[in-house]
Amino acid sequence: METYIILGNYTQDGVRKIKESPARIEAARKAVEAAGGKFLSWHLTMGRYDFVVITEAPDAKTAASVLLAIGAQGDSRTETLRALTEEEFKEVVAAMP
Repeated sequence: METYIILGNYTQDGVRKIKESPARIEAARKAVEAAGGKFLSWHLTMGRYDFVVITEAPDAKTAASVLLAIGAQGDSRTETLRALTEEEFKEVVAAMP
């Protein structure tokens, strides 16, 4: 599984319907899991981003598909980072010439 860190902001429409957000989070959780991934955590944040989500997906195409489907609803905009675990980092460093 690949790890993804998703940085998100609510759109104006998403803020207007903020009370629906818990249900949208649960729908996102189900979508990630239905695609074979894991929804590890969701955090409300203060600052540049409104929320951060940490997920796992089998591959980038699966992650992109789920993110595009969620984004198409128009309630949030996201920036997604592919994250390597500490173990993956050690493998990368060990393979360096």
